[in-house]
Amino acid sequence: MTPSFDPLETTVAEIHEAMQDGEVTSRELVDWYLDRIDAYDRDGPTLNSVVTVNEDARARAAELDEALADRGLVGPLHGIPVLVKDQAETAGLRTTFGSAVFDDYVPETDATVVKELKEAGAIVLAKTNLCDWAASWFGYSSAIGRTKNPYVLDRDPGGSSAGTGAGVAANLGVVGIGEDTGGSVRLPAGYCNLFGMRVTTGLVSRTGFSPLVTRQDTPGPMTRTAADLARLLDTITGYDDTDGWTGANAGVADQSFTEALDPDALDGARIGVLRQALGDESNPESAPVTAVFEDALSTLEDAGATLVDPVSIPDLDQQLDDTSLYVLQSKHDINEFLDGRANVPADSVADIAAAGGCHELVSDLFTAMLDGPADPSAVPEYWEGVGAQGRLQRDILQVHAEHDLDAIVFPDAPVLPPTEQQLRDGTYSTMGFPTNTVIASQSGCPAVSVPGGLTDDGVPVGLELMGVPYDDHALVALASAYDQVADTREPPATVLSDD
Repeated sequence: MTPSFDPLETTVAEIHEAMQDGEVTSRELVDWYLDRIDAYDRDGPTLNSVVTVNEDARARAAELDEALADRGLVGPLHGIPVLVKDQAETAGLRTTFGSAVFDDYVPETDATVVKELKEAGAIVLAKTNLCDWAASWFGYSSAIGRTKNPYVLDRDPGGSSAGTGAGVAANLGVVGIGEDTGGSVRLPAGYCNLFGMRVTTGLVSRTGFSPLVTRQDTPGPMTRTAADLARLLDTITGYDDTDGWTGANAGVADQSFTEALDPDALDGARIGVLRQALGDESNPESAPVTAVFEDALSTLEDAGATLVDPVSIPDLDQQLDDTSLYVLQSKHDINEFLDGRANVPADSVADIAAAGGCHELVSDLFTAMLDGPADPSAVPEYWEGVGAQGRLQRDILQVHAEHDLDAIVFPDAPVLPPTEQQLRDGTYSTMGFPTNTVIASQSGCPAVSVPGGLTDDGVPVGLELMGVPYDDHALVALASAYDQVADTREPPATVLSDD
């Protein structure tokens, strides 16, 4: 690696240019990131974001360096070290799903997203921490314990894709893959100063990811720039005959997220401001979030956006209660997933609970799941929730149509990331945590989180732009325009060095 190339905060495009100019090899890049994992994840601030390092990463990097010399870049992610949430199965590489019960589980096949990453030339560098079975908003797992927020070490990085959020933010990998059911990509992206997106359900295959609510589940990218977000989306979206929901790609199959990048997309855009999603300004955990949010609104206006302020969704709080399906569906979906796998140490949620359950600080939803129905379709309350999700989506579409909006904006969460003490003293629980990310998840709308900025105390706040189903490319365009003007992305001071 030559002195002219700086890996810190680098992008895929910058890496490929440096590779082609002989300034860095993929093997050198892998070594650099593995050294950072040792220095900052295992030592130093001990972020504890990585569950398992891929011991074959160096060998794969060497193969890709030979391929580059022979025939050039093999794909859009050639030689790029990627962090993958340990919710995704990886052939020959331990996959825990955040559970100590699955500490020794090694899948035989890759999740579809992992296959697509590898085909694009990416290197799975490491698997990252998540709360047990992705069933919480917080970064605690029975597999490896607590993941820290790299910006403020006593605060949580957000869940359930906590390890990917903390790892990408701390430059332990170039880009990352999370998974989003209720907000598990966007909440940690917001709390870790990243870009993160949940697409319209079905644009990305879920095969090989443990489920939580199949109607809402979707893997998604977590990156430091909008351009890398688009590049990852172009790699992982597409039809997969093992996941019937991916027929959703039929209407957008020929569209490129990278080509949708538009530095001027905010100029003339109409953005609705959802003030219902703000917290009480007398709450010291909400007031700093609102202050950053107001500054971000000014940034949107300065870029040429017209703010429709405010807009409102009818009976929003009640609708979010009515559309929650976790307790009704999650046990069934996880049981069905496990039933189709060989050599797993537990065949059901009940077996997992009997073998040790999950981390005590993220156990309330998991415990509630145990009492869920074996067959949700036989329970009237389930279909009432499904119908309520349709009504919520129609109300959101009505707001868009009434005001001719390109997106609706609000903070990912109305409160700062919880501190470890707040979680230990019961200030927040999974089932009572006030995240706004469920608005998009439970209505079936796509949404992208962008770095809103840091509070005066250096705590990240995420800004969420929510669109309408299948308008994902327009959201990426808006995110890319915001990325050009916001200047809010900066690495955390806890993991900066002169090395």
